[in-house]
Parts: sequence; structure tokens; C-alpha cells
Amino acid sequence: MNILNHGLVNETLQRLFGFRAFRAGQQEVISRLLEERSVLAIFPTGGGKSLCYQLPAMMLEGTALVVSPLLALMKDQVDGLIAKGIPAARLDSSLTKIQYQNTLERLLQGQLKLLYVSPEKLANSEFFKLLKTVKLSLMAIDEAHCLSEWGHNFRPDYLKLAVARKKLGIPRILALTATATPAVEKDISRYFKISPQDVVKLSFHRPNLDLRITPCTRAARKALLLDRLQRNGYPAVVYCTRQETAEEIATFLAKNGQKARAYHAGLRSELRREIQEEFMQNHIDVVAATIAFGMGVDKANIRQVLHYNMPKSLEGYTQEIGRAGRDGLPAICEWLACGEDRIILENFIYSDTPSAQGIRNLLERILKRGSEFDLSLYDLSTSCDIRQTVVSTILAYLEMEGILEARGSYFNDYHIKLLRPLSKILAGRKQAERKILQVVFSYLKAEWKSFTVPIQPCAESLGLAEAKLRNLLDDLEGFGELALKKTNWRQAYRLKKQDLHLPSLAETMAHRFLKKESSELGRIEKVLALCQSNHCLTQSLLKHFGESMIEACGHCDRCRGVLAMTLPSSEVQTISDRDWHRLHELHLESHAALGTPRQLARFLCGMSSPASLRARLYRHDAYGMLSDFPFAEVEKIAESFSSKPSISP
Repeated sequence: MNILNHGLVNETLQRLFGFRAFRAGQQEVISRLLEERSVLAIFPTGGGKSLCYQLPAMMLEGTALVVSPLLALMKDQVDGLIAKGIPAARLDSSLTKIQYQNTLERLLQGQLKLLYVSPEKLANSEFFKLLKTVKLSLMAIDEAHCLSEWGHNFRPDYLKLAVARKKLGIPRILALTATATPAVEKDISRYFKISPQDVVKLSFHRPNLDLRITPCTRAARKALLLDRLQRNGYPAVVYCTRQETAEEIATFLAKNGQKARAYHAGLRSELRREIQEEFMQNHIDVVAATIAFGMGVDKANIRQVLHYNMPKSLEGYTQEIGRAGRDGLPAICEWLACGEDRIILENFIYSDTPSAQGIRNLLERILKRGSEFDLSLYDLSTSCDIRQTVVSTILAYLEMEGILEARGSYFNDYHIKLLRPLSKILAGRKQAERKILQVVFSYLKAEWKSFTVPIQPCAESLGLAEAKLRNLLDDLEGFGELALKKTNWRQAYRLKKQDLHLPSLAETMAHRFLKKESSELGRIEKVLALCQSNHCLTQSLLKHFGESMIEACGHCDRCRGVLAMTLPSSEVQTISDRDWHRLHELHLESHAALGTPRQLARFLCGMSSPASLRARLYRHDAYGMLSDFPFAEVEKIAESFSSKPSISP
């Protein structure tokens, strides 16, 4: 029986969500889900994707599991649903112990219709076991393009979602994205076994967006930005590649009378939330931001999206300009195109690609730990000087190849601060628990100080299961006896294949990363091709996503007769005698974190690495001194220094 024929869907739409009619594509997606079919919904930014799972969740028996990488989006959506009287919740690191436990109890009692989690949460074995006891109606996967290795925002934990869905027996999946090329669309459909007739794809054309590309020199760019903001109105978002640039631009704009603030991943989460709220409530007019800003930010009246730096990809560009003019009124999307930006973007890509030797070193540290082991991503990343995202990707590859099996995750260090006198805490516990706690509190030096308990060795000394010790300390926190701060996150694994040829495995992995590097560089070429094309910008952009548009849009630079120009750039950079002298001084300093040519090249290009961050070398005056040079040239310079002795005679 088709529920749609009985008007229940329309009644639910109006009663719970306050809408009289569906937006384009929504009814198609919802009807397929209610017929127990899995669906891929490719809707442009602001196209109403969330209703496509929120409404079916209210009509189906059980709880809808919503997987999203965006903490801000989860909180905003849950708060909005609760305000409508819809039983929804989220599980993330911002919850207190009591809030977390209450959410789990409501889930087990069948009181939740929607539960929001991150993809990483499903790697927690205890939580996964709990989910197996819950009736799940559907799995909605936001930002589904993250599962494609050749997409613009690959996240390794997304590779495991199809397997998780199968193990949990979830009857239907809704994969959602705003930026799927035909290749990524094919990847998503293949992973989740979605048939072609169940792909619902809307046009990316936004008639109210005026696309502009303005070539300019680096010296002229700030003045041009200020002119555009003063001339074309607010609110506005200015996208920058680097955190330092976002801070620099926000400071420049504030000094010139603009109500502007910087937003990037380097800020504390509370401060990011504060800036976002100020922008949403019109207390500030401009946010100078990295791509960390905008995901899940639903502000309808943004009048300008300005790219101060070159977009990393056409997918990212489309998603970012899609945040303008959601109210349907005219909005301007302008890229201030400068030739030097290409070098910076390419340097990020080159510096992120691990070497074959680095991968082999990492694999040896992972696969020579015995049949069952645990590890810290942070420790691995720092010791091998490979970014954590790359380490996570390699671990995901090993799982997908059947070499490793994830066995759960936990925090190994508990930082404890007493909230009551120790004597009173002990007096309130049973004899067996007092004996355990006396060992735990032996780490305490002074009653008013906080102290750290390493769970694994402490549990071993007690002959106690680690989980039991953690539960006891968690209970004490729940009763208000003490405050806990947990650190040293570790992931447990089981080695499923013993006879491995590490050199061959490392070579295969290195080839995958080189292929990904080539794909990322190709994305930059496509952005430049858009800039240098004399065809309608909207038509060219739509073609990238497999959509044809017969007539030119009539509202972009090319349609107005503004011809493409070669991007201006500075003269060819040369290293001065002073720079050579500084390089020699740096070499003589013999920093362990700059021991290989690649490490040194990353540092000189202003690209931090785990080892250089730990050594705080980003404070060094030579950090980024060759950031305007192509990475390959800088690496050659670094190689010339690696052959020289570091101790002067």
C-alpha cells in the first residue's frame, strides 16, 4: 500500500513541519523510502535535503540513524526538531556524561525517532553492539560524496558505512549530497547498491546567482575586496585558503570600517559558535573564513560570496556559492582570481602525499604489534610525521582489504579532579570498590590537585577489566564525586592476515595516494579552465556535474561580454642571498622534525606537519619563507641541504 495515496504524508508535512507543499524532488525521495527503496538524493546546497529523511522517520516504525560529519549541523537540526515536538537527539563529544546516558536510555526504550551521529561513532564497538538491539528504520548519510576516494572531500570512515548498514540490518538508505559529479554518483550508487531509477537529481542552476571572475594582482586584491563589499551589500562571506589569510582579511576589513570576523578550524569551538551566531543574527556583516565555515549554516539572505583565494575544486566552489541568495533574491558570487593561489593549493596537495618509505614505516608500526593490539592515531601520526587523515585512510584501506578488524575505541588516560573530600568519596562505596579506588587515588599527590590515571596499567595492576575500571570512574562522575577529562584516544584492532609482504603492500598504498594526488591536481586544472573559458560560466559549471543547459544563463560575466583573461601573477621568484644564508642557519639548527627533504620542504612552504607542530616550529621565523615557490622546486633545494653535514666545522 502506498502511504502517499492516503494523504498521510501531506498531513504529516503540514502538521509537524508547517509546510503546505513539497519542494522539488522531496516527494520523489520520500515516496521511494516509504516503499523500502534506498535512494541517492543529489540536491544543490539549500535544496531541502533534511526533510527527505526527517519526514519518513516520523512515519516509519523505529529510529532513523542520521550520519553526519558536521557537529554544528547536528546540533542545529536537533534543536530545531525538538522545538517542533519531534523526538530527536544527537550523540557527540559535547554532551555531558548524564546527557549521553539519558540519550542512550531513550534510544533503547524506543523514544527517539531520529538519532544523529558522526561516521566515526559507528567505529565504537560498544555503541555498535547497542545499535544492534534497536529497531532502525533508515540510515540517512549526509555529505555522501565523502565516501568517494576521487571526490573532493574524502573521509575514510565513510568507506565502512555500507558494511555497517548491512550488519545492523537497516532496510533502507538515503544518501545525500550537494556536489556529486557523474563519477562520484556512480561510486555512491555502487557502495550502497542504489539502482539508477532511485537517483533523484535536481538541477544545480541557481538563476538568482550572478557569477563573476575578476583577474587581479595580489597587491590589488584587498582594495578590490573592500570595494566589492561596500558596493554590493551584506551579509557576505569571504572564502580564504589559509587560516592566516582569514585572520589577515578580517583585521584589514575591521580597520576599514567593516563589521567583520575571521572563522577557521584553528579557533576554539566555543568561539566558532559565537562567530556563527553573530553572523546569523546580523551582528556582524562579513565572515572571512576557510571552508570550515558554512556547512550546515542556513542563512537565507547572504548577498555576496567572495572567493579571495582560488577554490580548491569546482565541487567546493559550487557548494560555497550555493550559500548565497537562498531567499531567491539576487546575490553576487565573485572570485578575485590571482595566479599565485595555484602554487599554494598545489603545495598543499604535494605536501599531503606520503612517500612510499613513509607508508612502509607506518605499516611496520601498525602490523608488527601482534595479533591483537591498540594504537593511538596521534602517536602514529607524530612518530611517522604523516597527517592523521592519511593515517586514518591507511587504516581504513587495511580494514577494507580484510587485513585488520576494528575492535572498538576508548580513552586510556583519565584526568581526575575531586569534587568532594577523598574520605567522603571512599566512605560511600562498597568494600571491593574502596580497594580499587585506593589504588586509583594513589596517583593523587595532593587532594586539591587534579591527577592522571593511565587506565590500562592501573587495571592490569588490579587484575581488573579495563571496562570495569572506566565504568566505576564514570559512575563517580555521574554522582558528582569527581570531574573527568579523558585523553589519549586509542583504537583496538585484530590482525586477520599474518603473512603479509610489507614492501608490496606499501607500494600498492603509495600508488593509491599518488593517484589521489593526480586527481586533486586535476581538480585545480578544472577550476582554472573555468576561469579561462569564454563560454557561459553557469553552463560550464553545470557540465562538470553532468547537466546540460541549452541556452546561456544571461547573468554571468561571460554572458555580459566580459572576456576571460590570463591570470596575473608576480614575476618569477628567486632566492636572495639573505634567504640562502637563513637556509644555511636553519640547516645548522638540526631540527629532528625537519630531518628529511620532504619535511624541510613542507616547513619552508608553510605547510605544518605532525612532527613540526609538536616541535612548535610554526613559530620559527623561517616557517613559510618559500611559500610562493612551487613545492617541487623547494623539495630540490631541501635535497641539496640533506647531503650536507649539519654541524659546521
